[in-house]
Amino acid sequence: MGRREKKVLEVAVGYAAGPAGNGVVYAALSAAQGREVVRLPFQIASRKGLMERAAAYAALVMVARALCRRGVTRAHFVVPDRQFVEEVTTRRDVPEALALPYVRLRCALNAFHDVEIGVGATDELMQRAGAEVALNVAA
Repeated sequence: MGRREKKVLEVAVGYAAGPAGNGVVYAALSAAQGREVVRLPFQIASRKGLMERAAAYAALVMVARALCRRGVTRAHFVVPDRQFVEEVTTRRDVPEALALPYVRLRCALNAFHDVEIGVGATDELMQRAGAEVALNVAA
């Protein structure tokens, strides 16, 4: 008898970071057993004009590492930023300020046996993360 293939975990990702670099990511994990939403904080260094993309890198690194700790080996990530997805999936040159976040993400993704990143709507998660960051900035 052959080994049973593990199903691919669908992971919708929503994230936000404040001006000081404090961020939060929400990941909706969808599998046959149902849906679970995970919240993870992250911190990024200031990257003038690139904060949103830096937040995307940091958010996906946090989620990927958390999934690996859970033993997940196959994942399909969905994020709302088409430019980010193209940057990561086509391995094109990134701005120098994003070189280290890019390398961190590639390392985190290499831990999976099967991984894909696609573009999709994650509005609910993006709104949730944005609202939390806005409340923390105002506090």
